[in-house]
Amino acid sequence: MNHFAFLSLYRSLTRHKLYAALNIGGLAVGIAVFLILGLYVRFETSFEKWLLRHDGIYLVQTDWKAIDSPFVGKYPNTMGGLLEQLKEDFPSLVGTRINGGEASGTVIRDSSATTEDVARVDADFFKVFDLPMIAGDKATALADPASIIISRSAARRYFGEGNPIGRTMTLAFEKPGRYRVTGVFEDLPRNTDLKFSIVARQGRDASDWWYRWGSTSLFTYLRFDNPADARAFEQRMPAFVRRRGATDMGPDVANQIGLALLPIVRAHLEPEGKASAAKKLTIVTLGTVGMLTLLIAIVNYVNLATARAGLRAREVAMRKVLGADWGMLVRQFLGEAMVTVAIAAVAGLALTELGLPLINAAGGLALDIPYRLVVPLLVVLTVVVGMLAGFYPALLLARSPASQVLSSARSPGGGQAGARVRKALVVFQFALAIAFIVGTLVLVAQTRHVRSTDLGFRRDGLLVLNGLSDDSLDTGRRRAMLDALRRLPGVGAVTTANSAVGNNGSNNFDNVDVPGKPKPGPSLRSIEVGRDFFRTYGARLIAGRLFDDAHPADDTSMLSKGGTRNIVINRLAVAKLGYASPQDAVGKTVGGGTKRTIIGVVDQLRFYSPRLPDDPTYYVYHGDVAPYPIITLRFTGETQTVVAAAKTLWQRMGPLIPFNAKTGVQALATFYEADERATRLFGIGAGLAVMIGCVGLWGLASFNTARRIKEIGIRKTLGASSADIVKLLVGQFLRPVLIANLVAWPLAFVAMRTWLAGFDDRIALSPLYFIGASLLATVIAVLTVLGQSLRASRAAPAWALRHE
Repeated sequence: MNHFAFLSLYRSLTRHKLYAALNIGGLAVGIAVFLILGLYVRFETSFEKWLLRHDGIYLVQTDWKAIDSPFVGKYPNTMGGLLEQLKEDFPSLVGTRINGGEASGTVIRDSSATTEDVARVDADFFKVFDLPMIAGDKATALADPASIIISRSAARRYFGEGNPIGRTMTLAFEKPGRYRVTGVFEDLPRNTDLKFSIVARQGRDASDWWYRWGSTSLFTYLRFDNPADARAFEQRMPAFVRRRGATDMGPDVANQIGLALLPIVRAHLEPEGKASAAKKLTIVTLGTVGMLTLLIAIVNYVNLATARAGLRAREVAMRKVLGADWGMLVRQFLGEAMVTVAIAAVAGLALTELGLPLINAAGGLALDIPYRLVVPLLVVLTVVVGMLAGFYPALLLARSPASQVLSSARSPGGGQAGARVRKALVVFQFALAIAFIVGTLVLVAQTRHVRSTDLGFRRDGLLVLNGLSDDSLDTGRRRAMLDALRRLPGVGAVTTANSAVGNNGSNNFDNVDVPGKPKPGPSLRSIEVGRDFFRTYGARLIAGRLFDDAHPADDTSMLSKGGTRNIVINRLAVAKLGYASPQDAVGKTVGGGTKRTIIGVVDQLRFYSPRLPDDPTYYVYHGDVAPYPIITLRFTGETQTVVAAAKTLWQRMGPLIPFNAKTGVQALATFYEADERATRLFGIGAGLAVMIGCVGLWGLASFNTARRIKEIGIRKTLGASSADIVKLLVGQFLRPVLIANLVAWPLAFVAMRTWLAGFDDRIALSPLYFIGASLLATVIAVLTVLGQSLRASRAAPAWALRHE
């Protein structure tokens, strides 16, 4: 472009300020949405890629195959002693376990305990995870079982600015012990699922469950030199499973369980079982929203650019008369389009920079802009969109004879073909906008549903305390702490169990044989509960009775091994065990080696994620304290007051055990956070996409109204009222919007049905969401063009006929 062309572009933009603002602003917003959602997708797909030689690290997955098992699919946890057995059979194997992680360890300092992110690993840890070290030698840092390495932040937190190497810390695992700091590693980035700030050696566990096939307790990682070696090793795993697992799981072990290798860079998006598909679908959905929003903005920009280009026909004709050739005109239009798009790209980048803090706050993220990737992308975008927006007007106007243009009362605008193209683009824009509105309505409704649905207990007024299972506490001290908690003001009930709201605790399942039916029986979740469990949670009794101390057979801890024990089951277990009704189940005895008599049936207690199906469950009673106890309090009054009182009591009676408390609402919120974050991002993207579509519709309405000024004047001269003119102009744009519904509804239905399928507890995909979205889009479209239509309808016929 020469100086004259730049001057012409400048004059065009300043003369039509509103058009320029709409056109450039719409594209800039589309680019900003695309960049922000693209950065989110990039962040979610970048987990563990920061690790050196990350392409050689593989996570060992437990592949549950039994159809009747509550766990079906691949899960990231393995048996504790798996790596030891693997190395016995494959001595050259390089691997490490990671046991623990986020908030799983205890640091004791100044006679008080603090929860810390502690992981226990094997001596070959650095052969697998080559963490960037600040101080210490990787080769010897974990050679001594009494040595630990800590992160930069942990070093500053516990030792200030001094050198931590050689200093000691007290950590409590099975019991407190002194550990010497031998290394400091750089803080882990945000794009990692490795959550630890202190790393210690994993000792050899003598527990039976450590080597029991079918148990899972930690993460096992292996390193291979190349993918071919990993695939070859994976082919040898079935034979290893049959050889090692048959002792615990029988000769058909291969039909129940398997082992698989997953590249660590894929582990974040393939967490476990059903959750894997849901997480990937969320990322794909948000990425699609970003791309479609950009596409809407591009279509909007091209649509307005081609529509407005027709108004420059006389300018082009005069340049032809003055000697401009076809190539010069094409270059000018392409150059103008690219410069305009470049301005929009810079504005979009600025909006991204300004909007990221808000997005990070709304989504709990820490996104930033990698300019080395974004700038080349924007350059390519400028060229492509500039070509699309400039080439068609250039061809259309450059080929129009100058004499025909100068002698005509109308400017060339592509005729009926051009009008049809513009209408098709409006249909495309609003089809996507309506689909986005449907998606937003469904996402918001689903997230509200899971926060308010009946879980079988009241969410508020619950406080969950971890730490009573600490090995330093004997039974007497546990009883004393529970009695003291019961006496706190506002506390109405206290119980213990090996599971609690928020998916805390154990995941134990048993096959329960039913007399007269094939063995093994159905798999039921087993939860061991203490006194007042059902009263604390307010469970609804459907049939029979609940546990009480007046019936000795209720208390499992008082029965001899092999004796018949009483159990309470939930409603799902009734059907799973094959009984016709809850009343029919009461009094029946089930089980193989351990006989269990059903004394009562309760409604479901949903402690877990709404994405997961609720489990058939039986409850076992311990009149004293449940094994691996988690405390749950039912309280009234101010939450802060009760938490403060419980903390004071805890620190007095168990000072070397960290006080770890969550309300029931907080515990459940962890299940909702990811979906609510995705809903917020989706809603922001969808709202801006609809806004961009409205900007385009407003611009087209303005353009078409200007082109039909004389027609409007003639209609009014012939007797048309202002209302007739408004109906004419509004109806012109309502038709493509109504057609857009026919395209949007099937798209939205398929997308939302797929997304909702990831929830076990989900809303019905009601037609009201689609009707509401269509009505909302129609109202938005009418309001968008109404202003232009009213102004045109009120114009005097004489002015309209003289208008040029």
